[in-house]
Amino acid sequence: MHQKIQIFDQQIIMFVKKAHPYFVRIALFIVYFWFGILKILDTSPANPLVMQLQEKTLPFLTFKQFIILFSLYEMLIGILFLFKKFDRVTIILFILHMLTAFMPLIFLPQVVWQGWFVPTLEGQYIIKNLALIALVMSIGANLKPLEKKDENN
Repeated sequence: MHQKIQIFDQQIIMFVKKAHPYFVRIALFIVYFWFGILKILDTSPANPLVMQLQEKTLPFLTFKQFIILFSLYEMLIGILFLFKKFDRVTIILFILHMLTAFMPLIFLPQVVWQGWFVPTLEGQYIIKNLALIALVMSIGANLKPLEKKDENN
């Protein structure tokens, strides 16, 4: 019986190791593309938060202009996560997105905090991005270092 459990355990681990990279990419695609589509269709519950942040940080743009660009940016990130050859570019775009995604924690404290270390629903929405960061780190951890170019050539 113990040997069957060991074999089953090994099979599960092998499956997860093989499937993990694909699940990570598909999950990131779904989150980014879906949330981007919701924003562009003006059906995202995050739009009011995005509008408040945009008014504070980029007041020279109209919200309509900004939300279209921002939505397309999120959808692009989602699409790029599906293609391994774009990982470095995608990670850079992701980092830039995360920098903006965490801005409300500082610039809109009244919207994202209901008390000391007690986030509102909007704050929780932002903090969940730590899970996305962990997923992207797993992609980055599997990148092969760029090769040095020979200085003599």
